[in-house]
Amino acid sequence: MGYENHKQLVPITINCAIVIISDSRTEKTDESGKALSEGLCSAGHKIIDFSLLKNDPSAIRSKLGELLHTPEIQVVITSGGTGASKMDVTIETVLPILEKKLDGFGELFRSLTYDEISTGSILSRACAGVALGKVVICLPGSLNAVRLALEKIILPEVGHLVKEASR
Repeated sequence: MGYENHKQLVPITINCAIVIISDSRTEKTDESGKALSEGLCSAGHKIIDFSLLKNDPSAIRSKLGELLHTPEIQVVITSGGTGASKMDVTIETVLPILEKKLDGFGELFRSLTYDEISTGSILSRACAGVALGKVVICLPGSLNAVRLALEKIILPEVGHLVKEASR
């Protein structure tokens, strides 16, 4: 079966969890989480869980474990903690949990980012993978990065990702 045929058989509504990882954002100041929620909901998807965590590996690991064991959740999207500073711990925390890494996600994200911010794109460690039959996507915390990933990658492919990850 070809790519287009696969895309015609994907679920229409996806149940998502959003995890914002930041030491400085609050519910009031978090624009990236709002953009993710609004973008996903506008496309017909559901937000089942939303949390805001500090850059704390234990808290991230615990929350991710909880979400991956919640049957109705199909996709977990994190935003924040993906940079190069010592405070950025999302990638180091999430990668060991992934059973499969989807390298193309990060590669495509950095390519699209390069078109917008040039060589600064090398600082992005955005990634995606599969754990326990669920899609896990880790995005930078910036609003522009979230919008770019949502519009150019996540919304066009999330149904296909879920279909494949759950097989």
